[in-house]
Amino acid sequence: MKCIVGLGNIGKKFDGTRHNIGFEVVDELIDRHQLQLDKQKFKGAYTIGLINGEKVMLIEPMTFMNLSGEAVRPLMDYYNIDIEDLLVLYDDLDQPQGHLRLRQKGSAGGHNGMKSLIQHLGTDKFNRVRIGIDRPTNGMSVPSYVLQKFSEDEKITMKKVIERAADACESIIKGETFPNVMNQFNGEVE
Repeated sequence: MKCIVGLGNIGKKFDGTRHNIGFEVVDELIDRHQLQLDKQKFKGAYTIGLINGEKVMLIEPMTFMNLSGEAVRPLMDYYNIDIEDLLVLYDDLDQPQGHLRLRQKGSAGGHNGMKSLIQHLGTDKFNRVRIGIDRPTNGMSVPSYVLQKFSEDEKITMKKVIERAADACESIIKGETFPNVMNQFNGEVE
């Protein structure tokens, strides 16, 4: 079974913020495939369903971002999911807004959700989709920036990015090799 995790912060006040873009991609997959995030266990909200004929678990941690690993690791252990079947979706300050960057391993790059996952999983060798949100340019602090909602213009771009990231997830679920999916989806979303 594949396991797709979207990172974000719980609570209505965080809906639509830059830091919750991982949740938005999971929500897109849920909508596309008429699933519901209807299960809760080990600090995670999740669903298990079929996407393109393949069994998939979609997870949104119910912790705050910096504790994401506390939700993901126990669910993976409980359902006996291999690290090779994990895909994590999260915001990336180091990518321009509107860019996707798929990687098979790497450091947390300062992202607290990824730090927690790497710590709890005991490895940084797992697949991920980094969703570019750019860095603040007007002197705003990083915490304030990532917890800010997208502007109306940005929402148009990010809707395309969310759809494209969900397309990449579906390609992985179908069984395309990760390097092929990287070649197809890395870069700016048009």
